[in-house]
Amino acid sequence: MTALTIEAIEFPEVDEAGWRARVEKGLKGRSFESLVTTAEDGFGYGPLYGRRTAAPLGRATSGPWQIVQRVDDPDPARANQQALADLEGGANGLSLVFAGSASAHGFGLPMEAEAIARALDGVDLSMISLRIEPHMDARVAVDALRSLAKTRNQTFETLALDLCLDAVGPFAFTGSFPGAESDFRAHAGRATKGLRASGFTGRVAEADGRLYHDAGATAAQELGAVLATALYYLRAMTDAGLSVPDAASAIGFTLSVDQRQFEQTAKLRALRLLWAKLLESCGEDAPSATRIHAETSWRMMAAMDPHTNILRATIAAVAAGTGGADSLAVLPYTAPLGLPDRAARRLARNLQIILQEESFLALVADPAAGSGSIETLTDLTAEAAWNEFREIEAEDGIIASLKTGALQSRVMDARLERQRRLEDGKTVVIGASLYPLESERDHAILAADRSDLAASDGEMRCKPLRLHRLSETSEASR
Repeated sequence: MTALTIEAIEFPEVDEAGWRARVEKGLKGRSFESLVTTAEDGFGYGPLYGRRTAAPLGRATSGPWQIVQRVDDPDPARANQQALADLEGGANGLSLVFAGSASAHGFGLPMEAEAIARALDGVDLSMISLRIEPHMDARVAVDALRSLAKTRNQTFETLALDLCLDAVGPFAFTGSFPGAESDFRAHAGRATKGLRASGFTGRVAEADGRLYHDAGATAAQELGAVLATALYYLRAMTDAGLSVPDAASAIGFTLSVDQRQFEQTAKLRALRLLWAKLLESCGEDAPSATRIHAETSWRMMAAMDPHTNILRATIAAVAAGTGGADSLAVLPYTAPLGLPDRAARRLARNLQIILQEESFLALVADPAAGSGSIETLTDLTAEAAWNEFREIEAEDGIIASLKTGALQSRVMDARLERQRRLEDGKTVVIGASLYPLESERDHAILAADRSDLAASDGEMRCKPLRLHRLSETSEASR
Protein backbone atom coordinates (compact mmCIF):
# COMPACT_ATOMS: atom_id res chain seq x y z
CA MET A 1 0.00 0.00 0.00
CA THR A 2 1.38 3.38 -0.98
CA ALA A 3 1.78 5.78 1.93
CA LEU A 4 -0.24 8.95 1.65
CA THR A 5 1.70 12.11 2.29
CA ILE A 6 0.33 15.62 2.61
CA GLU A 7 2.54 18.58 1.94
CA ALA A 8 2.13 21.65 4.07
CA ILE A 9 0.71 24.58 2.18
CA GLU A 10 1.67 28.04 3.29
CA PHE A 11 -0.77 30.85 2.69
CA PRO A 12 0.61 34.36 2.30
CA GLU A 13 -0.29 36.79 5.05
CA VAL A 14 -2.79 39.45 4.06
CA ASP A 15 -3.16 42.66 6.05
CA GLU A 16 -6.47 44.45 6.51
CA ALA A 17 -5.89 46.75 3.52
CA GLY A 18 -5.23 43.78 1.27
CA TRP A 19 -8.25 41.95 2.61
CA ARG A 20 -10.52 44.96 2.03
CA ALA A 21 -9.19 45.33 -1.52
CA ARG A 22 -10.09 41.72 -2.34
CA VAL A 23 -13.49 42.03 -0.71
CA GLU A 24 -14.33 45.26 -2.57
CA LYS A 25 -13.38 43.54 -5.82
CA GLY A 26 -15.78 40.74 -5.01
CA LEU A 27 -18.55 43.18 -4.15
CA LYS A 28 -18.60 44.30 -7.79
CA GLY A 29 -19.51 47.92 -7.22
CA ARG A 30 -21.30 47.65 -3.91
CA SER A 31 -19.76 49.58 -1.03
CA PHE A 32 -17.86 47.93 1.76
CA GLU A 33 -20.43 49.43 4.17
CA SER A 34 -23.06 47.15 2.63
CA LEU A 35 -21.51 44.38 4.72
CA VAL A 36 -22.33 46.21 7.96
CA THR A 37 -25.23 44.69 9.90
CA THR A 38 -27.60 46.93 11.83
CA ALA A 39 -28.84 45.40 15.06
CA GLU A 40 -32.40 45.97 16.27
CA ASP A 41 -30.99 48.33 18.88
CA GLY A 42 -29.71 50.65 16.17
CA PHE A 43 -25.96 50.11 16.24
CA GLY A 44 -24.01 48.64 13.35
CA TYR A 45 -21.32 45.98 13.40
CA GLY A 46 -19.05 45.04 10.53
CA PRO A 47 -17.50 41.94 8.99
CA LEU A 48 -13.94 42.26 10.26
CA TYR A 49 -12.29 43.10 13.56
CA GLY A 50 -8.83 42.44 14.88
CA ARG A 51 -8.09 40.00 17.65
CA ARG A 52 -8.80 41.32 21.15
CA THR A 53 -7.30 40.54 24.52
CA ALA A 54 -10.15 40.27 27.00
CA ALA A 55 -11.01 38.38 30.18
CA PRO A 56 -13.28 35.36 29.66
CA LEU A 57 -16.98 35.88 30.30
CA GLY A 58 -17.90 32.21 30.62
CA ARG A 59 -20.10 30.15 32.91
CA ALA A 60 -20.23 30.76 36.63
CA THR A 61 -18.99 27.21 37.30
CA SER A 62 -16.54 25.01 35.43
CA GLY A 63 -17.73 22.15 33.26
CA PRO A 64 -20.64 21.86 30.83
CA TRP A 65 -23.90 23.69 31.24
CA GLN A 66 -26.81 21.87 32.86
CA ILE A 67 -29.31 20.26 30.50
CA VAL A 68 -32.69 21.29 31.86
CA GLN A 69 -36.05 19.86 30.88
CA ARG A 70 -39.34 21.58 31.63
CA VAL A 71 -41.92 19.85 33.83
CA ASP A 72 -45.05 21.54 32.51
CA ASP A 73 -47.69 18.86 31.93
CA PRO A 74 -50.97 19.66 33.76
CA ASP A 75 -51.26 15.94 34.58
CA PRO A 76 -48.80 15.32 37.47
CA ALA A 77 -48.60 11.57 36.80
CA ARG A 78 -47.72 12.11 33.15
CA ALA A 79 -45.32 14.88 34.12
CA ASN A 80 -43.58 12.41 36.43
CA GLN A 81 -43.13 9.90 33.60
CA GLN A 82 -41.66 12.64 31.42
CA ALA A 83 -39.28 13.82 34.16
CA LEU A 84 -37.98 10.30 34.83
CA ALA A 85 -37.49 9.67 31.10
CA ASP A 86 -35.64 12.96 30.70
CA LEU A 87 -33.27 12.24 33.58
CA GLU A 88 -32.64 8.70 32.41
CA GLY A 89 -32.00 10.05 28.92
CA GLY A 90 -29.26 12.50 29.90
CA ALA A 91 -30.85 15.61 31.41
CA ASN A 92 -29.44 16.67 34.77
CA GLY A 93 -31.86 19.44 35.66
CA LEU A 94 -35.61 19.99 35.90
CA SER A 95 -37.60 23.21 35.75
CA LEU A 96 -41.00 23.19 37.46
CA VAL A 97 -43.42 25.23 35.34
CA PHE A 98 -46.73 26.04 36.98
CA ALA A 99 -50.09 26.91 35.48
CA GLY A 100 -50.69 30.64 35.20
CA SER A 101 -47.06 31.64 34.74
CA ALA A 102 -45.84 33.49 31.66
CA SER A 103 -43.47 30.65 30.78
CA ALA A 104 -46.21 27.99 30.93
CA HIS A 105 -47.77 29.11 27.61
CA GLY A 106 -51.18 27.90 28.73
CA PHE A 107 -50.16 24.62 30.38
CA GLY A 108 -48.18 23.91 33.57
CA LEU A 109 -48.40 21.88 36.77
CA PRO A 110 -51.12 22.75 39.29
CA MET A 111 -49.68 24.90 42.08
CA GLU A 112 -50.47 22.28 44.71
CA ALA A 113 -48.22 20.36 47.09
CA GLU A 114 -49.78 17.03 46.10
CA ALA A 115 -49.20 17.70 42.40
CA ILE A 116 -45.57 18.65 43.02
CA ALA A 117 -44.92 15.53 45.07
CA ARG A 118 -46.51 13.34 42.40
CA ALA A 119 -44.53 14.95 39.58
CA LEU A 120 -41.27 14.36 41.47
CA ASP A 121 -42.05 10.83 42.62
CA GLY A 122 -38.92 8.69 42.21
CA VAL A 123 -36.73 11.70 41.42
CA ASP A 124 -33.63 11.88 43.61
CA LEU A 125 -33.50 15.59 44.34
CA SER A 126 -29.93 15.32 45.64
CA MET A 127 -28.69 14.14 42.23
CA ILE A 128 -30.08 16.92 40.02
CA SER A 129 -30.49 20.67 39.80
CA LEU A 130 -34.00 21.99 40.24
CA ARG A 131 -35.58 25.38 39.59
CA ILE A 132 -39.03 26.80 40.19
CA GLU A 133 -40.21 28.92 37.28
CA PRO A 134 -41.20 32.45 38.37
CA HIS A 135 -44.82 32.54 39.55
CA MET A 136 -46.74 34.91 41.78
CA ASP A 137 -47.55 32.03 44.17
CA ALA A 138 -44.11 30.37 44.03
CA ARG A 139 -43.90 30.30 47.84
CA VAL A 140 -46.43 27.44 47.73
CA ALA A 141 -43.95 25.43 45.66
CA VAL A 142 -41.08 26.33 48.01
CA ASP A 143 -43.02 25.07 51.04
CA ALA A 144 -44.01 21.91 49.15
CA LEU A 145 -40.39 21.14 48.23
CA ARG A 146 -39.29 21.78 51.80
CA SER A 147 -41.88 19.29 53.06
CA LEU A 148 -40.99 16.80 50.33
CA ALA A 149 -37.30 16.93 51.24
CA LYS A 150 -38.16 16.40 54.90
CA THR A 151 -40.26 13.30 54.19
CA ARG A 152 -37.34 11.87 52.20
CA ASN A 153 -34.84 12.64 54.97
CA GLN A 154 -33.05 15.14 52.74
CA THR A 155 -31.80 18.57 53.75
CA PHE A 156 -33.66 21.26 51.85
CA GLU A 157 -30.87 23.82 52.29
CA THR A 158 -28.28 21.64 50.55
CA LEU A 159 -30.32 20.88 47.44
CA ALA A 160 -29.14 22.31 44.12
CA LEU A 161 -32.28 24.41 43.97
CA ASP A 162 -33.04 27.86 42.55
CA LEU A 163 -36.27 29.27 43.98
CA CYS A 164 -36.57 31.97 41.29
CA LEU A 165 -38.93 34.08 43.38
CA ASP A 166 -40.14 37.00 41.31
CA ALA A 167 -43.18 39.24 41.32
CA VAL A 168 -41.90 41.83 38.84
CA GLY A 169 -42.33 39.56 35.81
CA PRO A 170 -45.81 38.34 36.84
CA PHE A 171 -46.77 41.98 37.47
CA ALA A 172 -45.70 42.87 33.93
CA PHE A 173 -47.50 39.83 32.53
CA THR A 174 -50.85 40.10 34.30
CA GLY A 175 -51.00 43.85 34.83
CA SER A 176 -51.74 43.45 38.53
CA PHE A 177 -49.77 43.09 41.75
CA PRO A 178 -51.56 41.30 44.59
CA GLY A 179 -51.18 43.34 47.72
CA ALA A 180 -48.89 46.26 48.38
CA GLU A 181 -45.63 46.25 46.43
CA SER A 182 -43.75 47.66 49.43
CA ASP A 183 -44.88 44.69 51.54
CA PHE A 184 -43.62 42.25 48.93
CA ARG A 185 -40.29 44.02 48.66
CA ALA A 186 -39.78 43.94 52.42
CA HIS A 187 -40.76 40.27 52.56
CA ALA A 188 -38.37 39.41 49.71
CA GLY A 189 -35.50 40.93 51.65
CA ARG A 190 -36.39 39.24 54.94
CA ALA A 191 -37.00 35.87 53.26
CA THR A 192 -33.63 35.95 51.52
CA LYS A 193 -31.87 36.88 54.76
CA GLY A 194 -33.61 34.01 56.56
CA LEU A 195 -32.76 31.49 53.86
CA ARG A 196 -29.11 32.52 53.85
CA ALA A 197 -28.99 32.27 57.65
CA SER A 198 -30.37 28.72 57.46
CA GLY A 199 -27.63 27.67 55.02
CA PHE A 200 -29.56 27.77 51.75
CA THR A 201 -27.06 28.42 48.94
CA GLY A 202 -29.25 28.51 45.84
CA ARG A 203 -30.55 31.58 44.05
CA VAL A 204 -33.57 33.06 45.79
CA ALA A 205 -34.75 35.83 43.45
CA GLU A 206 -34.78 35.75 39.64
CA ALA A 207 -34.53 38.51 37.05
CA ASP A 208 -36.36 36.98 34.10
CA GLY A 209 -36.05 38.50 30.62
CA ARG A 210 -38.19 36.02 28.68
CA LEU A 211 -41.41 37.95 29.18
CA TYR A 212 -39.93 41.09 27.63
CA HIS A 213 -38.29 39.17 24.79
CA ASP A 214 -41.52 37.33 23.96
CA ALA A 215 -43.50 40.57 24.04
CA GLY A 216 -41.20 42.01 21.38
CA ALA A 217 -38.22 43.53 23.19
CA THR A 218 -34.84 44.01 21.56
CA ALA A 219 -31.74 42.50 23.17
CA ALA A 220 -30.91 45.78 24.93
CA GLN A 221 -34.48 46.21 26.19
CA GLU A 222 -34.49 42.66 27.56
CA LEU A 223 -31.13 43.19 29.29
CA GLY A 224 -32.13 46.60 30.60
CA ALA A 225 -35.32 45.20 32.16
CA VAL A 226 -33.42 42.26 33.63
CA LEU A 227 -30.76 44.51 35.15
CA ALA A 228 -33.38 46.86 36.61
CA THR A 229 -35.20 43.86 38.13
CA ALA A 230 -31.96 42.56 39.63
CA LEU A 231 -31.30 45.98 41.15
CA TYR A 232 -34.82 45.97 42.61
CA TYR A 233 -34.04 42.75 44.48
CA LEU A 234 -30.54 43.87 45.39
CA ARG A 235 -32.00 46.92 47.11
CA ALA A 236 -34.65 44.82 48.86
CA MET A 237 -32.01 42.44 50.22
CA THR A 238 -29.54 45.08 51.33
CA ASP A 239 -32.38 46.99 53.01
CA ALA A 240 -33.02 43.79 55.00
CA GLY A 241 -29.42 43.78 56.21
CA LEU A 242 -27.62 41.56 53.71
CA SER A 243 -24.26 42.68 52.36
CA VAL A 244 -23.98 43.47 48.66
CA PRO A 245 -21.97 40.27 47.93
CA ASP A 246 -24.46 38.08 49.82
CA ALA A 247 -27.42 39.75 48.13
CA ALA A 248 -25.84 39.49 44.67
CA SER A 249 -25.17 35.78 45.13
CA ALA A 250 -28.88 35.24 45.85
CA ILE A 251 -30.00 36.68 42.49
CA GLY A 252 -30.17 34.64 39.29
CA PHE A 253 -30.90 35.60 35.69
CA THR A 254 -32.97 34.06 32.91
CA LEU A 255 -32.67 35.09 29.25
CA SER A 256 -34.24 34.01 25.99
CA VAL A 257 -31.99 32.97 23.11
CA ASP A 258 -33.16 33.02 19.51
CA GLN A 259 -31.70 32.12 16.11
CA ARG A 260 -29.56 35.26 15.69
CA GLN A 261 -26.52 33.36 16.87
CA PHE A 262 -23.79 35.96 17.29
CA GLU A 263 -26.09 38.63 18.69
CA GLN A 264 -27.43 36.16 21.25
CA THR A 265 -23.95 34.98 22.22
CA ALA A 266 -23.04 38.62 22.75
CA LYS A 267 -26.24 39.21 24.77
CA LEU A 268 -25.37 36.58 27.37
CA ARG A 269 -21.79 37.80 27.61
CA ALA A 270 -23.00 41.41 27.89
CA LEU A 271 -25.14 40.53 30.91
CA ARG A 272 -22.04 39.49 32.83
CA LEU A 273 -20.38 42.80 31.99
CA LEU A 274 -23.47 44.74 33.01
CA TRP A 275 -23.99 42.96 36.33
CA ALA A 276 -20.32 43.41 37.21
CA LYS A 277 -20.55 47.12 36.36
CA LEU A 278 -23.67 47.57 38.47
CA LEU A 279 -22.10 45.81 41.46
CA GLU A 280 -18.92 47.85 41.10
CA SER A 281 -21.05 51.00 41.23
CA CYS A 282 -22.39 49.64 44.55
CA GLY A 283 -18.84 49.42 45.86
CA GLU A 284 -18.27 45.73 45.21
CA ASP A 285 -14.71 45.24 43.91
CA ALA A 286 -14.98 41.47 43.33
CA PRO A 287 -18.44 40.83 41.85
CA SER A 288 -19.90 37.38 42.42
CA ALA A 289 -20.41 34.97 39.55
CA THR A 290 -23.43 35.68 37.36
CA ARG A 291 -25.75 32.66 37.20
CA ILE A 292 -27.57 32.63 33.83
CA HIS A 293 -30.32 30.22 32.82
CA ALA A 294 -31.25 30.36 29.14
CA GLU A 295 -34.30 29.10 27.29
CA THR A 296 -34.79 28.97 23.55
CA SER A 297 -37.11 31.69 22.34
CA TRP A 298 -40.86 31.15 22.33
CA ARG A 299 -41.18 34.14 20.02
CA MET A 300 -39.21 32.50 17.22
CA MET A 301 -41.27 29.28 17.19
CA ALA A 302 -43.45 28.62 14.14
CA ALA A 303 -46.64 26.58 14.05
CA MET A 304 -46.37 26.29 10.26
CA ASP A 305 -43.84 23.65 9.21
CA PRO A 306 -42.73 23.24 12.84
CA HIS A 307 -39.79 21.02 11.90
CA THR A 308 -37.99 24.26 11.01
CA ASN A 309 -38.10 25.02 14.74
CA ILE A 310 -35.45 22.31 15.19
CA LEU A 311 -33.02 24.37 13.11
CA ARG A 312 -33.80 27.56 15.01
CA ALA A 313 -33.53 25.80 18.36
CA THR A 314 -30.16 24.32 17.39
CA ILE A 315 -28.74 27.73 16.47
CA ALA A 316 -30.14 29.23 19.67
CA ALA A 317 -28.65 26.42 21.76
CA VAL A 318 -25.24 26.98 20.14
CA ALA A 319 -25.55 30.68 20.99
CA ALA A 320 -26.39 29.85 24.62
CA GLY A 321 -23.49 27.42 24.87
CA THR A 322 -20.93 29.79 23.38
CA GLY A 323 -22.41 32.70 25.35
CA GLY A 324 -21.77 30.94 28.65
CA ALA A 325 -25.22 29.85 29.83
CA ASP A 326 -24.99 27.90 33.11
CA SER A 327 -28.13 25.96 32.27
CA LEU A 328 -30.31 25.67 29.19
CA ALA A 329 -33.84 24.51 28.39
CA VAL A 330 -34.73 23.88 24.74
CA LEU A 331 -38.40 24.21 23.84
CA PRO A 332 -39.63 21.14 21.90
CA TYR A 333 -40.31 21.88 18.24
CA THR A 334 -44.06 21.17 18.51
CA ALA A 335 -44.60 23.56 21.44
CA PRO A 336 -46.57 26.11 19.33
CA LEU A 337 -49.07 23.37 18.43
CA GLY A 338 -49.78 22.20 21.96
CA LEU A 339 -48.25 20.09 24.69
CA PRO A 340 -45.18 18.27 23.23
CA ASP A 341 -45.11 14.49 23.28
CA ARG A 342 -42.30 12.15 24.32
CA ALA A 343 -40.58 12.22 20.92
CA ALA A 344 -40.45 16.02 20.73
CA ARG A 345 -39.16 16.25 24.31
CA ARG A 346 -36.48 13.65 23.58
CA LEU A 347 -35.31 15.57 20.53
CA ALA A 348 -35.04 18.80 22.56
CA ARG A 349 -32.98 16.97 25.18
CA ASN A 350 -30.76 15.14 22.71
CA LEU A 351 -29.99 18.36 20.85
CA GLN A 352 -28.10 19.57 23.90
CA ILE A 353 -26.41 16.22 24.48
CA ILE A 354 -25.09 16.23 20.91
CA LEU A 355 -23.73 19.77 21.33
CA GLN A 356 -21.94 18.76 24.52
CA GLU A 357 -20.77 15.21 23.84
CA GLU A 358 -20.27 15.15 20.07
CA SER A 359 -19.59 18.78 19.20
CA PHE A 360 -17.65 19.39 22.46
CA LEU A 361 -19.19 22.85 22.70
CA ALA A 362 -18.76 22.98 26.46
CA LEU A 363 -15.05 22.18 26.62
CA VAL A 364 -14.06 25.85 26.52
CA ALA A 365 -15.46 28.16 29.19
CA ASP A 366 -15.78 31.14 26.84
CA PRO A 367 -15.18 30.20 23.17
CA ALA A 368 -15.81 33.80 22.08
CA ALA A 369 -13.12 35.36 24.28
CA GLY A 370 -10.64 37.33 22.19
CA SER A 371 -12.74 37.28 19.03
CA GLY A 372 -12.70 40.87 17.81
CA SER A 373 -16.16 40.65 16.27
CA ILE A 374 -17.87 39.01 19.26
CA GLU A 375 -16.07 41.19 21.79
CA THR A 376 -17.12 44.30 19.86
CA LEU A 377 -20.69 43.07 19.56
CA THR A 378 -20.70 42.29 23.29
CA ASP A 379 -19.53 45.83 24.10
CA LEU A 380 -22.07 47.45 21.78
CA THR A 381 -24.90 45.34 23.20
CA ALA A 382 -23.84 46.15 26.76
CA GLU A 383 -23.70 49.86 25.99
CA ALA A 384 -27.20 49.87 24.48
CA ALA A 385 -28.53 47.82 27.40
CA TRP A 386 -26.92 50.12 29.96
CA ASN A 387 -28.66 53.08 28.32
CA GLU A 388 -31.99 51.23 28.55
CA PHE A 389 -31.30 50.39 32.19
CA ARG A 390 -30.50 54.03 32.97
CA GLU A 391 -33.74 55.09 31.29
CA ILE A 392 -35.72 52.66 33.45
CA GLU A 393 -33.96 53.95 36.56
CA ALA A 394 -34.73 57.54 35.50
CA GLU A 395 -38.38 56.44 35.49
CA ASP A 396 -37.95 55.50 39.20
CA GLY A 397 -37.16 51.83 38.62
CA ILE A 398 -38.73 48.78 37.03
CA ILE A 399 -42.00 48.79 39.00
CA ALA A 400 -42.70 52.47 38.30
CA SER A 401 -41.74 52.13 34.64
CA LEU A 402 -44.15 49.23 34.22
CA LYS A 403 -46.88 50.98 36.17
CA THR A 404 -46.77 54.04 33.91
CA GLY A 405 -46.42 51.94 30.75
CA ALA A 406 -43.15 53.57 29.69
CA LEU A 407 -41.24 50.31 29.23
CA GLN A 408 -44.20 48.68 27.52
CA SER A 409 -44.35 51.52 24.99
CA ARG A 410 -40.71 51.07 24.01
CA VAL A 411 -41.17 47.31 23.67
CA MET A 412 -44.26 47.86 21.54
CA ASP A 413 -42.32 50.17 19.23
CA ALA A 414 -39.70 47.46 18.74
CA ARG A 415 -42.40 44.88 18.12
CA LEU A 416 -44.13 47.02 15.49
CA GLU A 417 -40.84 47.71 13.72
CA ARG A 418 -40.13 43.97 13.58
CA GLN A 419 -43.61 43.38 12.18
CA ARG A 420 -43.07 46.07 9.55
CA ARG A 421 -39.82 44.45 8.41
CA LEU A 422 -41.62 41.14 8.08
CA GLU A 423 -44.42 42.64 6.04
CA ASP A 424 -41.91 44.48 3.82
CA GLY A 425 -40.05 41.25 3.12
CA LYS A 426 -36.87 42.43 4.86
CA THR A 427 -37.21 39.56 7.33
CA VAL A 428 -37.89 36.05 6.09
CA VAL A 429 -39.13 33.02 7.99
CA ILE A 430 -38.11 29.63 6.60
CA GLY A 431 -41.22 27.49 6.22
CA ALA A 432 -43.57 30.45 6.58
CA SER A 433 -42.76 33.47 4.40
CA LEU A 434 -40.02 31.57 2.53
CA TYR A 435 -40.44 28.04 1.13
CA PRO A 436 -43.83 27.38 2.77
CA LEU A 437 -45.24 23.88 2.49
CA GLU A 438 -48.12 23.37 0.09
CA SER A 439 -49.94 21.44 2.79
CA GLU A 440 -49.16 21.06 6.47
CA ARG A 441 -48.43 17.67 7.99
CA ASP A 442 -50.03 16.33 11.14
CA HIS A 443 -47.86 16.40 14.25
CA ALA A 444 -48.39 14.45 17.45
CA ILE A 445 -49.11 16.41 20.62
CA LEU A 446 -50.51 15.32 23.98
CA ALA A 447 -54.13 15.79 24.92
CA ALA A 448 -54.34 18.75 27.28
CA ASP A 449 -56.44 21.86 27.55
CA ARG A 450 -54.64 25.16 27.05
CA SER A 451 -55.91 28.05 29.13
CA ASP A 452 -54.90 31.71 29.09
CA LEU A 453 -54.15 33.58 32.29
CA ALA A 454 -56.50 36.42 33.03
CA ALA A 455 -55.28 39.38 35.06
CA SER A 456 -56.12 38.87 38.72
CA ASP A 457 -57.38 41.51 41.09
CA GLY A 458 -54.70 43.46 42.92
CA GLU A 459 -53.85 46.83 44.35
CA MET A 460 -51.33 47.78 41.66
CA ARG A 461 -51.94 47.68 37.95
CA CYS A 462 -49.88 48.19 34.81
CA LYS A 463 -50.40 47.70 31.12
CA PRO A 464 -49.86 43.93 30.67
CA LEU A 465 -46.98 42.79 28.50
CA ARG A 466 -48.75 39.98 26.68
CA LEU A 467 -46.75 37.20 25.10
CA HIS A 468 -46.88 36.94 21.36
CA ARG A 469 -45.21 35.07 18.57
CA LEU A 470 -44.38 37.64 15.97
CA SER A 471 -41.92 38.10 13.10
CA GLU A 472 -40.34 34.62 13.12
CA THR A 473 -43.49 32.86 14.22
CA SER A 474 -46.76 31.15 13.51
CA GLU A 475 -48.92 34.16 14.31
CA ALA A 476 -47.24 36.15 11.57
CA SER A 477 -47.33 33.29 9.11
CA ARG A 478 -50.97 32.34 9.30
